[in-house]
Order: sequence, then C-alpha cells, then structure tokens
Amino acid sequence: MEKKICYFCEQKMDKIDYKDAYLLRRFMNSQGKMYPPKRHGTCAKHQRLLSQAIKRARVMALVPFVIK
Repeated sequence: MEKKICYFCEQKMDKIDYKDAYLLRRFMNSQGKMYPPKRHGTCAKHQRLLSQAIKRARVMALVPFVIK
C-alpha cells in the first residue's frame, strides 16, 4: 500500500487558518468529528495544527461541534 502524503506539506502550508471552514470540513466526517491522521495521511505536526484550528473554528461557530 502506498504511503499517503500530507496535504499541508504538499501545499507548503506553514499555518492552518481557522477561518477557512471549507478546508477544515475536508478533515471532518459527516458528524463533525475530526478524522484520524491515518485517514488523510497528515503528518504529526500538521495534525496538531489542524486539530487546534478545528477547535478554534468550533468556538467561533464556523464549524459545528456536533451534527445530528
């Protein structure tokens, strides 16, 4: 099986903007939960930044905490 390449490393992104809701939604499932790093192949550094950005976006009501 081929190893997945981190999307953020590929795009040479240093920071993940919490205001970019469309980008964050790519890394969340239909219930609003974050996908594990293995799903999209994100590296540890970017997974930490991604989770921080998603949490900030939830507090700012840009993405939902839970979808029922």
